[in-house]
Formats: sequence, structure tokens, C-alpha cells
Amino acid sequence: MLRGLKVIPGKTPRLGTRKTDNLLGLDSRDDARPLLADSISAMQKLQGRLGAEGERSVLLVIQGMDASGKDGLIRQVFTGVNPQGCSVWSFKAPTSDDYAHDYLRRVSMQLPRRGNIGIFNRSHYEDLVTARVIDVIDDDRLEKRIGHVRNFEKMLNDEGTKVVKVFLHISKDEQLKRLKTRVDKPEKHWKFEPSDLVARKSWDEYERWYEHVMKATSTEWAPWYVIPSDNKWVRDAAVADLLVDTLFEMDPQPPTLEIDPKSIEFEEVLEVN
Repeated sequence: MLRGLKVIPGKTPRLGTRKTDNLLGLDSRDDARPLLADSISAMQKLQGRLGAEGERSVLLVIQGMDASGKDGLIRQVFTGVNPQGCSVWSFKAPTSDDYAHDYLRRVSMQLPRRGNIGIFNRSHYEDLVTARVIDVIDDDRLEKRIGHVRNFEKMLNDEGTKVVKVFLHISKDEQLKRLKTRVDKPEKHWKFEPSDLVARKSWDEYERWYEHVMKATSTEWAPWYVIPSDNKWVRDAAVADLLVDTLFEMDPQPPTLEIDPKSIEFEEVLEVN
């Protein structure tokens, strides 16, 4: 399922040539449903082992255009996973306090504990891509930040945090459809932001800078995956599969007893009525 989705280090992902409605070999939503259920079940067990081991963690970074399905992905894939072993953080526009510090500070403060899975809904990549699109930073500063992020993610990997980054790839037409739904349905009004329409006007610029940044920051230790996301059920099944593959590769091992279990004796205490 994941073949062809990984951004090869140093290669431009060419978002315009990647099908946003790619079904990844699935025929229908009915095909995807049992795959997702199996992945969630496997993730539950692997998450338990990761927590018992208590030495490493996983960080899932989720990026994408507005309305690409970041919230929905988190809800569908992590419902049923032990909340004690997960943390989710949504990064909004930087606050005045954020601007008073380096841009990686607020990210560092939300990194997952050892033994946990952390999910970033948006991330430090907003401080590269969005900051460049709206001219908060220039080309020179962007290249410096790319270097910072590569080193930051290498440090995380070296210290035991496996970083996996996904770009939820939707078409411009699909985005328009979803934005209209947010306006037309009162129960979805809370999702609509006028700024989404402003950002939509810069679609080509966002794609250009995402391609540039992903090419430079997809590494062996923190790869990018471009996930076709016009069909939400394909998106969910693909990311769940990716997480299971990542955890299987990590192969977390719970600690074993240092003494022979058979040598342990329990003293029974009987209550006398």
C-alpha cells in the first residue's frame, strides 16, 4: 500500500503529478474498513509494548493544505488506542510568547515522552512553508531553518524518537468541496476560517514551497510520505498501515524479569471472619 508514497531524500516529490485520488490498490471503502481495523488492533498491541519498554517514542507529524483532513485522520486512526500512551498537539498561529523565543521551542515542549506516541497536527513545518509563503522569512532564512530542522530531527532520532512525517495530499477541487461543506452545514461552521480562503489563493506557492522543503527534509531518519487524501478512507488506511510498519520495524521489547519467575513465592493472607 505504501509503495511510491515515500519522498526519496534529495528528490522533488512533484505534487502536481501525484494522484490525490489514488486508491492504493483498494476497490472501495468496504475494502479499507477491515484493513484499518486490523492496523488499529496491531497498533494497540505495539503501543503497549512501546510503553512497557519505555525507552523510545514515535512522533507523527501531519501536514497538509487547509481541509486536507488532519483532524479526521487523528480521530479515525487513534480512536481505540490507549490514550495513556498518546499525546496530540495542534499548532495554531504563533503567539506573542512564541515569537519571543526561537521557533522550535514550542515544538520541543510538546514532544512525546519515552514510551509514547506523539501526534502533531501541523508542526514546525509551518515555520518553514507558511512563513515563506507569507514572506515572514526570505530564501536565506528558509535554508537556515531547513538546516535547523534536519539537525533537530536527527537529534530526536539519535535520542530514541522515531519521526514519521505525512503530507495529506488533496486536490484544489476537493478542498473547495470541503470548504463549501463547512459553510453550508451549521454543524461544521466551527471548522471554517476566512483565512482558509486567503491561503487558497496561494495554492501554487504552497505546493512550490512544500516540494522544496520536503525534498530537503525527507531523510533516512525522518522520512516524508505523500498520502493521497481525496478519499478519506484511503488516507486513514494508509497512515495506519505506515504507523504499524514503523512500530514493527522498531520492535519494542518489554523488559523481562531479572530473576526466575518460578522462584517467586507469594504469601497468602487469609481473612478470618
